[in-house]
Amino acid sequence: MGHMLYGRGMTDRPDPPPQPDERTALEASLDYFRATLRWKAAGLTDEQARTATVEPSIMSIAGLLRHMAEVERHWFQMYLRGDAEDRLFWHRGPDADFELADMATLAECRALYDREIATSRAIATEYELDDLAALNDRDRGEPFDWQPNLRWILVHMIEEYARHAGHADLIRERIDGATGD
Repeated sequence: MGHMLYGRGMTDRPDPPPQPDERTALEASLDYFRATLRWKAAGLTDEQARTATVEPSIMSIAGLLRHMAEVERHWFQMYLRGDAEDRLFWHRGPDADFELADMATLAECRALYDREIATSRAIATEYELDDLAALNDRDRGEPFDWQPNLRWILVHMIEEYARHAGHADLIRERIDGATGD
C-alpha cells in the first residue's frame, strides 16, 4: 500500500477561488494544475524523475515537465503572440521532450518549466479572453482557417494539465508509492 505524500491543503498549490469571474476561474484553475505537476516532482531524485515506470512508454516526471514547458511555449508564444516557431524539443521529433539525454537534472527541468510558465502568464496579461491568437492553422500550411481565442487556449491548457497531472500521479506512485489528489 502506498503512502500519502500529499493531500488537499498540504501544499502551496493555489486553490481556485469558489466564486470567481470567468477569467479568474480559468487562470486560477490553470495555475492550480501547473502547481500540481510541479508538486508531483517534489522530493524526487534526478534518477527517479527520469524514470519511465510504465513500459513501453518513455514518459517520466522530468519528461512531463519538459513536455508541458513545450506546450506552454507552443500555445502562448507561438500561437497567441505569433512568435516565430522556436521549439524547445519538438523540432527533433514528436517524443523529443520525453527523451532526457540532454537534460541531466530535475532542477534543470523545473527551471525550464518555471521559465515557460512565467512567460505564458506575462503574455496572457496582454490579451482579453475574446482576443484571437495571432497565428491560425492556415499560417501553418493547413488547408483550413482555424484560429483560437485566449479563452480556448486557457481551457485547452487546463485539459492538457489535467491529463498529464494524472499521468504524473500514476508515475509517482510507481516510483515510490506516493499518492495524492
